[in-house]
Amino acid sequence: MPKFITIGYGDEAGYERTPRPVRDAAHAQDARLRSEGAVMGIAGVPVQVRNPEARGMETRDGPFMSSALPIAGFAIIEAADLAEAIEKVSRVPCAVAHGVVEVWPLNETP
Repeated sequence: MPKFITIGYGDEAGYERTPRPVRDAAHAQDARLRSEGAVMGIAGVPVQVRNPEARGMETRDGPFMSSALPIAGFAIIEAADLAEAIEKVSRVPCAVAHGVVEVWPLNETP
C-alpha cells in the first residue's frame, strides 16, 4: 500500500476557535489513523544539518523553511492513492482547526 508523509501546520489560536465537537471528531480521526498503522508525532525543535561534499558537518538550530503557521506535527499514513490520503487527513485537527495539512507521496527507495 502506498505511503504518504503528512505535515500539519496550525496554531493554538486556530485550534481554540474551533468548536469542541469538531476538535473531538478530528482527534477521533487521528485515533483511527493510528489504529490503521499511521506513525504520528508532534513536531519538536528542528536542527538543520549540512555536510557540503562530505567535508565537514555544520548544524544550525531552527527550521530551514518558514511559514505563516508553525509546524504542529507529522504522520506517515497508508492509503490506496493520493485521493484517499487527502480524504483521510481532511478531518484531522490541523485541517479542521484553521490550519493546513500537506500530503507528500513517499516514494521509497530500495
